[in-house]
Amino acid sequence: MPTDNGGADLDRLRRRKSKSDSSNGLLSDSVLGTDTSPSDDAGAPADKDAQGTANLAGDTGIRETGGGGGDGEAAYVRFACRPSVPAHRRVRESPLSSDAIFKQSHAGLFNLCLVLLIAANGRLIIENLMKYGWLITPDIWFTSTSLQDWPLYMCCLSLSIFPLASFTVEKMVLQKCISETAAIILHIIITTTEILYPVYVTLRCDSAFLPGFGMMVLTCTVWLKLVSYAHTNYDMRTLANSADKANPEVSYNVNLKSLAYFMVAPTLCYQPSYPRSPCIRKGWVARQFVKMVILVGCIGFITGQYINPILRNSKHPLKGDLLYLIERVLKLSIPKLYVWLCWFYCFFHVWLNILAELLRFGDREFYKDWWNARNVGEYWRMWNVPVHKWMARHVYFPCLRRKIPKVFAMIIAFFVSAVFHELCISVPFRLFRPWVFFGIMYQVPLVFITNYIQKRFGSMVGNMIYWFMFCILWQPLFVILYYHDVMNHRKGSMS
Repeated sequence: MPTDNGGADLDRLRRRKSKSDSSNGLLSDSVLGTDTSPSDDAGAPADKDAQGTANLAGDTGIRETGGGGGDGEAAYVRFACRPSVPAHRRVRESPLSSDAIFKQSHAGLFNLCLVLLIAANGRLIIENLMKYGWLITPDIWFTSTSLQDWPLYMCCLSLSIFPLASFTVEKMVLQKCISETAAIILHIIITTTEILYPVYVTLRCDSAFLPGFGMMVLTCTVWLKLVSYAHTNYDMRTLANSADKANPEVSYNVNLKSLAYFMVAPTLCYQPSYPRSPCIRKGWVARQFVKMVILVGCIGFITGQYINPILRNSKHPLKGDLLYLIERVLKLSIPKLYVWLCWFYCFFHVWLNILAELLRFGDREFYKDWWNARNVGEYWRMWNVPVHKWMARHVYFPCLRRKIPKVFAMIIAFFVSAVFHELCISVPFRLFRPWVFFGIMYQVPLVFITNYIQKRFGSMVGNMIYWFMFCILWQPLFVILYYHDVMNHRKGSMS
């Protein structure tokens, strides 16, 4: 029951509150139960509720910081959360309700899922090792004759000739030694030779898949850079000679230093200069190298311990039972998804950021949040930003400027992508089976289908369909198809 001494204590507390620093947290009348407002019911305005919440936080500050000494602690115990103070002041949703679930952090649930993922997969790894033993062999990475593949390594080193040839052509055009038409013809010859020469060398060498795959990826990268270099210089010459300049900041200049930087920079689109970071963080680079080594080890372990046994125990998809094929595809989908995610993080995040850090390359948007893609079109625009920028800059929009309809421009862009995907797979295997080519071209109708599903059923449905189609169904199916085609081809060659 309140007494006069309690009222005196309250007055002293108010006077001490007015003299103390505002950062210590102030007790308000609403917390002390002596609010001077006409009413203090559950229908109080939201701003008063917020003020009351802030005051409660201030009380905690007094208690924790010791503001007012022992009297402050006593005042908190005595006046805060009085039974007469309303405990319910506004309408609130439960944290997991549909209206509030996306308005808060779920870091704790993410940590729980991560712990469960590690525990579950750790148990599966231990069970697999106890049941089958160590199954990893280096055959998938290297063969006994890998050190004899010197033509492949020499071809890799000799690719630097082609940028020098393109630079020479641009220098001759700048000095008016050759015409524009002659420059275009020479660039076509240079880029065509650059792609055919490594293909011939790779087909002639009996190397493992991985060195051949790396050779073809490097070859396609250099080809894309050379096309961007020639196309950009042509466009800059056109703007420099035009009275109506679209971008007055663009100046045409041929510089060997800018070309050399472009050839090693983590981008496929040429420009004379790039945004640069202020310094190189050596400790950060070292940590990223450790990450990359760990991720490569994880990829090798999952491939040798899980994917290879599943493939050896499978049948050709076009010759076996349908239910058996579905079972194999679903069983392969999980380790294949792990490998693909590890590869994505290792290459697009770790390796490209290491390269950008060493070169002080500033624009490091190598990917966007493709995991939130609502349809297939969004996925292809977000998951590989350097290639998407190249396609938009040198294929898609040039087609639109030539009055080609958007649908046909998109088909042309996917066709170019399909050709290079097929080159990177078929040439190292020395076997032409256009599964990847058809898989990429199938994305064109899938873009329209998933766009319709997104508009009809919402973005979440489109995102789930993307994950299922791309990661659960198509990738494992293509792996099984290529595995059995390669095995059958090798058996036929040996016989």
